[in-house]
Amino acid sequence: MKTENATPTDTVGGTGNGPPAPPDRDRARARARRAGRADLVAAAAGVLLVTAAVVVGHVIQNRDGSLRAQWPPLLASWDPHLGPGTPAALIMAVLVVAHGPTLAARLPWRGLLAAAWAGSTAWVFSMALIDGWHRGVAKRLTTKHEYLRVIDRFEDIPATLRDFTNHIVIGEPGNWPAHIAGHPPGATLTFVWLDRIGLGGGAWAAVFCVVVGSSGVLAALITVRVLAGERLARRAAPFLVLAPAAVWAGVSADGYFAAVAAWSVALLALAATRRVRFPAVAAVGGGLLFGWTCYLSYGLGLMAAVLLAVPALARTARPVPWFLLGALVVPVAFTFAGFNWWTAYHLLVERYYQGAGGVRPYGYWVWANLACATLAAGLAAVAGLRRSAMAAPGAVRALRGGPPTASREARLALLVLAALAALLAADLSGMSKAETERIWQPFLLWLLPATALLPRRGVRWWLAASAIPALLVNHLLWTGW
Repeated sequence: MKTENATPTDTVGGTGNGPPAPPDRDRARARARRAGRADLVAAAAGVLLVTAAVVVGHVIQNRDGSLRAQWPPLLASWDPHLGPGTPAALIMAVLVVAHGPTLAARLPWRGLLAAAWAGSTAWVFSMALIDGWHRGVAKRLTTKHEYLRVIDRFEDIPATLRDFTNHIVIGEPGNWPAHIAGHPPGATLTFVWLDRIGLGGGAWAAVFCVVVGSSGVLAALITVRVLAGERLARRAAPFLVLAPAAVWAGVSADGYFAAVAAWSVALLALAATRRVRFPAVAAVGGGLLFGWTCYLSYGLGLMAAVLLAVPALARTARPVPWFLLGALVVPVAFTFAGFNWWTAYHLLVERYYQGAGGVRPYGYWVWANLACATLAAGLAAVAGLRRSAMAAPGAVRALRGGPPTASREARLALLVLAALAALLAADLSGMSKAETERIWQPFLLWLLPATALLPRRGVRWWLAASAIPALLVNHLLWTGW
């Protein structure tokens, strides 16, 4: 007896016994394939950018040392090593790659937020511990450039604030170490207050920076959810947890800065979308945090680009006056205390060009900074940025006068591109030559949600493409500052 096996298929052209695939489905599949190839091209361009920055950077540095970076474009040195954090970091990477997307899709929303914060904290700590507890955590914020070295000079806080600007420029008696001079006093005051409540020393400072800094993931997820929908927030969650920037967030005050700025955005988004019981209170809180952000780092005023995108995407200016009211509190308080932000900033510019900033060539760093950002954000974010750029024109048209709202994907794209605009402004300013893998963390956090625009089929490959380079960097280089 003859048996005939026929297998239906829905491939293009409709071969076999099954009905032909609808033309619309064929076109959609063709578009998806083209988009996937374009994502790979964008990622490949990111790899080429990093490679070029490494090769050209080593040539320049070996020739005249003007880059002031031992392993350009990163502020790092060659130091292959393992540490107690190695097994934990590998386990975290495998778990998030294997199970992160599924958990992000299935967990209750509050459970997802808790898991994301815990996962991000574990990832950052495990990466820091690759360098060991002493070198990677406890002593990281106690080196000669760091905030904890000047705690004793803030015994009389009002007097120190009045005298702060007199010690910024090199050559002045008792000039501040690099990080204190390079930031408004809010950054140092954070660690002074920790010391005052009994949490002094490098270990407590490190724990504070990692735990608070990791909460920025929650702020980003909440913002994406209220502005672009829960589905996209859940898609972005694994990438936010497994962010390559963890290499530099552990342990760095810049991770703390990123979280403060992120919560400012999140509170404004909650107020603009009226997703909280008291929107005005949320808006004032967001403003307070933005004011504090500007007194943590001079460059973080550029976060205004992301903040401006929030009422535009929510299509309301209702919370803006309340936000501005809150944003005035911190500047007024510091001004009455005797610290002049603008005077300090101009003195910082002078100090910057007295040091490495006056030697490092702008022509190299203006593009090599973007290579640093590529390493810290990851290749998945690069591919997501490509998709964001493609969605932006339609989103702008929709917001300007088309439908009442743009699509959720388009709104997410505009939020991401606002952060990219802030990053590019920082780059072009010339005040961010090198160390941007650390300094730009507040901007880089908002590039990661672009990963939600990537197709779900290859999500684990993209997660691996983010984690593996980060693990290599942390094991092959000593990323000091």
